[in-house]
Amino acid sequence: MPIVAVTGATGAQGGATARALLDVGHQVRALTRRPDSPAAEALRALGAEVRHADFDDRASLDAALAGADSLFAVTTPFGTDISAEVRQGKALVDAAAAARLGHVVLTSAAHADRGTGVPHYESKHLVEQYLRAAGVPWTVIAPAAFMDNYASGWTLDGLREGTFAWPMPADRPLTLISAADIGAFAALVLRRRDEFTGRRIDIASDERTPGQIAEILTAAIGRPIAHQEVPLPYVRARSADLAVMFDYFTTVGLDVDVACLRHDHPDVGWHSFADWAAGQDWPALLSPVPARQ
Repeated sequence: MPIVAVTGATGAQGGATARALLDVGHQVRALTRRPDSPAAEALRALGAEVRHADFDDRASLDAALAGADSLFAVTTPFGTDISAEVRQGKALVDAAAAARLGHVVLTSAAHADRGTGVPHYESKHLVEQYLRAAGVPWTVIAPAAFMDNYASGWTLDGLREGTFAWPMPADRPLTLISAADIGAFAALVLRRRDEFTGRRIDIASDERTPGQIAEILTAAIGRPIAHQEVPLPYVRARSADLAVMFDYFTTVGLDVDVACLRHDHPDVGWHSFADWAAGQDWPALLSPVPARQ
């Protein structure tokens, strides 16, 4: 069985892809900057080979990709910056080309190829363009908004207070996808490269308004959750990038043909937002955060 290298293997998208590939018997080489982390150990326990790889260390990328057949590539601007994402993405593409990989599947963002003006969408599109010109067989999958973000960060803080705080009007639809579905679709693309090579595909598994999301969370959590629209200036004061993204979501919209994806690829096992919400351990997630000493 050919070896599939997976970057970001200890993160949400890479981890979901690695697990989906392992579930169907693929050899997975999980690439991470921290091969001794608990998440890396969990992948080892599932049968993955874990290798050290750092996007800013070309020698580590070359060593990690040696002997691999294909690659799942994920880059991130958060925790670094936009220029760093482009630099690191290009380094990964160069290493993949040097290793003569048979297929590179890059995860980007839905609408990143449409001139959104969202900084971290624009950086992902630059990496997409670089990949297309690199001379390796490629596919770009472009997920919509992540359901999993609703169980972390400031959104989770709001849920603890009975509020779904979100910077969009209650009636504005948004397409959504879970990390598990991204991983399942990526694994499908990697298994069926002849069908998907040379294609760019926006992916989502549901479409809901913030008002509907609040209702679904109310049912899943078992206590009232009310939508509260967060003003964009509040978001902008914390992240200009995210403020531009939410403005785009509200004014243009993040449309993806969910019905077509579900019809064409039923074996992905797409999750609705209600499915995802019902699968979360809300009592643990919503437990009070210990006070800092």
